[in-house]
Amino acid sequence: MNTPADIWKLVLGLLQGRLQAVTLDAWFDDLTAVEFKDDTLLLHTPDKFKKEIIDERYLQTIKDALRDLFSADINVIVTTGDAPTPIAHNNYPEDEYTFEQFIVGSSNKFAHAAATAVANNPAKNYNPLFIYGQSGLGKTHLLYAIANVVRRDHPSFRIIYIKGEDFTNELVNSIGAGQVQEFRDKYRLAALLLVDDIQFVAGKDRTQEEFFHTFNALYEANKQIVLTSDRPPKEIHTLEDRLKTRFEWGLLADIQPPDYETRMAIIKNKAALLGVQLPDDISSFIAENLTANVRQIEGALNKLLAYRDLLGNQVDGEAVSRAVKDMLKKYNEFVPSPSLIIEYICRYYDVDEEQVRGQGRKRDLMEARQTAMYLIRRMTNLSLNDIGKEFGDRDHTTVLHSLDQVEKKMRSDPAYAEKVKEITTNINNKK
Repeated sequence: MNTPADIWKLVLGLLQGRLQAVTLDAWFDDLTAVEFKDDTLLLHTPDKFKKEIIDERYLQTIKDALRDLFSADINVIVTTGDAPTPIAHNNYPEDEYTFEQFIVGSSNKFAHAAATAVANNPAKNYNPLFIYGQSGLGKTHLLYAIANVVRRDHPSFRIIYIKGEDFTNELVNSIGAGQVQEFRDKYRLAALLLVDDIQFVAGKDRTQEEFFHTFNALYEANKQIVLTSDRPPKEIHTLEDRLKTRFEWGLLADIQPPDYETRMAIIKNKAALLGVQLPDDISSFIAENLTANVRQIEGALNKLLAYRDLLGNQVDGEAVSRAVKDMLKKYNEFVPSPSLIIEYICRYYDVDEEQVRGQGRKRDLMEARQTAMYLIRRMTNLSLNDIGKEFGDRDHTTVLHSLDQVEKKMRSDPAYAEKVKEITTNINNKK
């Protein structure tokens, strides 16, 4: 039987005769096949913008190629984010992700306490609970932990876990099958609804409409809702105001990157679970160099485990350090400063930095300024307010408007989208 990767390779072969090489290189370069099941091909790209372009322009072309291969209609779903592996409803690990295995530190103490309170008394304390933070910091772990406690204490509760993107895909499928009411009943009868990466419902009118009514039905029925996102509701700029308001009704809890002590505790805990004996100097080396998130640390330890198994137990500290250093090249990605991004924008548009940061209203100048704001938001961790300060203390609403304008233009103007991609590539490569 052909694997999803084999099927996708055949599809790409057909697409080469239907799409230009530059198109395939631009939008399909990091698209991978994750799963082929129930007449549905699941694809994944880590780039949200690429997903939007593929959905809007090339999804039907992919489906046509699949029809040529199978002589049947094949559904295609494109996902984005850090974890391409699909997780079915209610299919969350029972043992791997628990509160006991969650390492608590100053960066996540509040979120952990809030999640524990919700798990012990669903719909009694904080409803909804909205947990936000960068990818890889433990938001999904807390969702699983809540689900496992509630399942243990309330075995009759109907628990539903879903990713925001999958909620949209399921809605689309239900509309196509004429089963919208079944879709509504499924979610509105839940006792505990856990939605991971809720930011992906933003900008999708029908999805937001359905989720709005689902939220209201559950809230009014005193059912617990827990949501996660990479940012607080007010910063999800394409999210409807009525949803932002409701997401803020309960409790907002943020998770920050772990401090050194927490990273050391995570390393020791993960190493013990994997059966890896790490010298203190190696643990300290990892903790000092991998600072962004927990997922990086887990990746490092998995690499060490593989390194040990391949080379045997005779692995000295120098060899382990070398292995970790090789792995660090992957994780320590270049994060440009706002000044560097503005410098590249000025170079590309042939304008002065003072003009970009200033108040000029010429068309090309405004495009350069808005593009700079967009790339700073996308490539750094600066808030809307902080971005505004880079451009003459502009209000965060001005920055938000600029982001909206750039995203709209990229969807409607392929040439501009390519321009943004080229500038991004130049910055990452420091050309």
